Amino acid sequence: MKKLIIINGVPGVGKTTICRELYKSISNSVWLDGDWCWMMNPFVVNEENKKMVEDNINFLLRSYLNNSSYKYVIFNWVIGNEKIFETILSKLDDLEFQLYKISLISSPKTLKERMLEDGRTEEQIENSINRLKFYEDMDTFKIDITNMSVRNVVSKILEMIK
Repeated sequence: MKKLIIINGVPGVGKTTICRELYKSISNSVWLDGDWCWMMNPFVVNEENKKMVEDNINFLLRSYLNNSSYKYVIFNWVIGNEKIFETILSKLDDLEFQLYKISLISSPKTLKERMLEDGRTEEQIENSINRLKFYEDMDTFKIDITNMSVRNVVSKILEMIK
């Protein structure tokens, strides 16, 4: 059975880094970063663009889930609430797959350190730290990456999905 692995978390927590290593560790896998669908200049968040991004994500996920070459579909994005999960998943409910919803969380201190290393602004850092609380009550498996290496996080995910 196909496996859809959704990895979410605040900006800067390490979703892209983890997924880059995760998909390399799994044969017959594909990785979609939801941020790719927002690569636009100027960056404009409005209803038209939100709908377009959701439609594009849905199209890509559906295409990968229907493609016989791939068993594992890895998708990462900043999914800040259950409504976004519902919006994405409701459009895939006619497909058969095993779902894994994983939230990467960390201490505010670790998040700040990592974001500073990435050259993020103080405003971006503060925004991410303030959004950490939204992930606490989500219906996801939480991985606290505060004291974990990338390899250890990937290993933990591999244990879950294999």
